Amino acid sequence: MFGINDIPKFFLAFFLVLPVISFLHEAGHVFFAWLMGGKNIRVTVGTGDVLFRLGMLEVRQYYFWYGLCSYDNLKRNQRFPNILIFSGGVLFNALSAMAVVYLVEQEMIRPGLLTYQFTYFSLYYIFFALLPMPYPDGSYSDGKYILDLLRNRPIAEHIYRIQWDQEKAQWQVLDHDKTVVEVFQEEDKALARAHELAQANRPSRLLHTRNGQEVEVFNYPRVPL
Repeated sequence: MFGINDIPKFFLAFFLVLPVISFLHEAGHVFFAWLMGGKNIRVTVGTGDVLFRLGMLEVRQYYFWYGLCSYDNLKRNQRFPNILIFSGGVLFNALSAMAVVYLVEQEMIRPGLLTYQFTYFSLYYIFFALLPMPYPDGSYSDGKYILDLLRNRPIAEHIYRIQWDQEKAQWQVLDHDKTVVEVFQEEDKALARAHELAQANRPSRLLHTRNGQEVEVFNYPRVPL
């Protein structure tokens, strides 16, 4: 039964163990995203205002709650690479938990509160990450994305384009319905605006018409949690 003496254990789990497990989870996503050629990789631990940034790591005010990673422009953006990326979080959680259990069994580290909490909450994290369910904000769990990918269900992508209108002598930014969103006189400004729209509406692809052919210049995949 939970008692007064268990309160410090609760704070230890909530403010130390869970953030470490969350970081390992995001590291798993990041590892496979990097392996698949992802660029602009960033790991966010926590929510709220940014406390500090260190390389690709961003730690926020409420560091003990929530986490995500983001990356752009996968070179291998097909079904199997995405399955690996979305599976990476639970894989790293499982491997780290197994490593702790192994070290305890080999008497290389002593069993205690930290080892117990680490293995327990790693399994907790794995269960809820793999549970195929939607979240209130409209995103999905890793398990939901993996299941959809395994079933080969198409993932709706937004496609944005920039193209030169010869008659009007202007660069046009088109949305996924091929409706003109904005026009520019300079190609760089049109491209920058198209990047903003594509990044804000993941998953998306950015196409550029060159020599009469559409070429993908960037892609913004879904963000694993």
